[in-house]
Amino acid sequence: MKRLIVCLLLFAQFALSQASKQLTIEAIFAEGGVTGRAPETVKWSPDGTKVSFVQRDDSGAHGSLWYVDVASGKKAVLVAEETLATLQPPISAVQDEREKERLTRYSVAGYHWAPDSRHLLFDTRGQLWLYSLDTGKSQQLTNSKEPSSEPKFSPDGRYLSFIRAHNIFVRDMKTGIERQLTKDGNDDLLNGEVDWLYAEELDVRSNYFWSPDSTHIVFLQTNRKQVPTYPLVDWVPVQATADMQKYPQPGDPNPVVKLGMIDVASGKVSWPFQSDGQQELDGYIPRFGFMPSGRLWAEMLDRKQQTLALRLPPPAAKSQYAPVQESEPKSWVEVTDPRFVKTGNGTSLLWTSWRDGHTHIYLYSMDATASSAVLQRQLTSGDFEVFSIDSVDEKAGLVYFTANKGDARQRHLYSVPLAGGEIRQMSREPGTHSITFPEKSSAYYVDNFSQTLTPPALRLCKVGGECTPFWQAREVKQFELVAPKFVDFTAADGTTKLHGMLYLPPNTTGKVPVILNPYGGPGGQVVRDAWVGPNGLFDQILLNRGFAILKVDNRGMSGRGKDFVSASRLKFGEVELADQIAALDQALKDFPQLDSDRVGFWGWSYGGFMTLYGMTHSTRFKAGVSVAPVSDWRLYDSTYTERFMGMPKENAEGYKKSSPVHYASNLSGHLLIVHGTGDDNVHMQNTMTMVNQLIEAKKPFDLQLYPRKTHGIAGSAARTHLFTRILDHFERYLK
Repeated sequence: MKRLIVCLLLFAQFALSQASKQLTIEAIFAEGGVTGRAPETVKWSPDGTKVSFVQRDDSGAHGSLWYVDVASGKKAVLVAEETLATLQPPISAVQDEREKERLTRYSVAGYHWAPDSRHLLFDTRGQLWLYSLDTGKSQQLTNSKEPSSEPKFSPDGRYLSFIRAHNIFVRDMKTGIERQLTKDGNDDLLNGEVDWLYAEELDVRSNYFWSPDSTHIVFLQTNRKQVPTYPLVDWVPVQATADMQKYPQPGDPNPVVKLGMIDVASGKVSWPFQSDGQQELDGYIPRFGFMPSGRLWAEMLDRKQQTLALRLPPPAAKSQYAPVQESEPKSWVEVTDPRFVKTGNGTSLLWTSWRDGHTHIYLYSMDATASSAVLQRQLTSGDFEVFSIDSVDEKAGLVYFTANKGDARQRHLYSVPLAGGEIRQMSREPGTHSITFPEKSSAYYVDNFSQTLTPPALRLCKVGGECTPFWQAREVKQFELVAPKFVDFTAADGTTKLHGMLYLPPNTTGKVPVILNPYGGPGGQVVRDAWVGPNGLFDQILLNRGFAILKVDNRGMSGRGKDFVSASRLKFGEVELADQIAALDQALKDFPQLDSDRVGFWGWSYGGFMTLYGMTHSTRFKAGVSVAPVSDWRLYDSTYTERFMGMPKENAEGYKKSSPVHYASNLSGHLLIVHGTGDDNVHMQNTMTMVNQLIEAKKPFDLQLYPRKTHGIAGSAARTHLFTRILDHFERYLK
């Protein structure tokens, strides 16, 4: 009996500990967080039989390379921890904050599959190693003082290419002979290398590609000589250092780009688009590559980003041809990722465009010589957005794509026949599905699935069949998270519907303060049925302290079509703030427990700009926190800002009215500004100019700097300190 009582007491203590657990800022931003460290570098093997991924412990220091066998669904170790530790050291071991953020922000892969699906290539901090899955042994392929990056196998596996010292090299995998293919690369002239502007603002991850027959490489040459530089200062060492970043601001000279073609056997370089005058300007070539037939193609985008053309190099003695061209003189053109499909008559082209007001898929046919393109049909239509073309099953004649059909807050996998017809939803559970197919098959896919309060799970799914999880985040039920209310509001224009999420604190009586937490800008969509993540878990901390949180997707944000996102064009801040205040007023009316006299406002990046703009253009906000904000749109990068604000010389008044730095004397409420001194995205110059104007206007404010930290202010210690600071700010001024 005594043993039974002891067992019951122990069980009761365990059950009580699991039933409810207090969520803390320290737990949210600890290494691994409350849900565990997600898998890194999830990849399909080229033969489509395996899904591989790196799984590390919460510290990020220890882990193995795993795989899921598609046929059996079983999971096993592909490369053991001891071997992986030498071939792919953890990102946490990287000391440089900018390099660490580059690896994570742009998902730089630490390993690559060889075309035979029997070897793996590892990028071990700039040196390349080949690992055999058959023997379990590794071979070092490069040994140079200069790091080798962006490695690629030729399609036939004979060559390995990579970038070194701004030039393209190849290694013959049979002989081991290494050759340098381009010779003119330097800090100002990049051959095949992706610079910051293309990576950040055009979502480019590679600037060179192999031809299908492994005989040629096409590459982008980027000339940055005339691009201005910005000093990124490290203030921590005794002797401070400065890294000069190439960073064009609006109206500045952009990198000049052109496409080169390398004959790998001879090493000869040619310039197939040399007659195209557009290349000699500072426009963009955001996408390029080879068709399945081996024909070269490239997208040309003008500096104003209002005309996008898919171009083909001219045959001998003939002018070059643009088979597809988009033009948006009253807004901008979204860069598309074209998909070429082999058909019985040659090649077909899948092209996304928002020409009818929403992003949809269009099918073009092209003749055998690719000298013409004819629109065959629009495959999708309606009040929804297509986000990606995920796969094409040529045998079945089906296109698989991700869209928010039926509800802008959801994302699902759909299929549509190439011949046109009914759109079918393939994913089942409501929420957000992020899909990855293997390159050469459409039978299975990986689904990264989550819901608002359901942490992510990675699942192997059979098309039209069941899904089996191979990784799931840790449960969060013990924290008793408060679910948001999905609410809709009417925008300031009186007609447009806005989606919002309202979190109300539990077990409170009387009036409660409310905090607005927008993103506000193009490319962002906050109000979605997707896992809230660490920043969303911070909302739960605020709720437990008695704050309500309101998140609203105003006009100017994405996911709702062309008119919705372009409403703020040429006038950042005005429409967005009007919508936020319109939604706030409706929420105050519909939820009388919200206190109109205690309203807070905070955001990050564009949301940080929104905070500065809101607190200098309204007296509604008693306290606000602006993290990594743009204070003057003349100080942000050229590509992003000109896309939405136009050229400074053509919209000087718009730039001035959109920049909070010019309205510092109107600041209302208690403002905290936060910035990382190593931010290479939104430079600290933005905060320094704002601070200077606030001082001139004799306006009090608080300032928090994070030495060496970049735009994400990453790291457990920094994040814990930052969010504790945010909480204290609202506790002090809204309570």
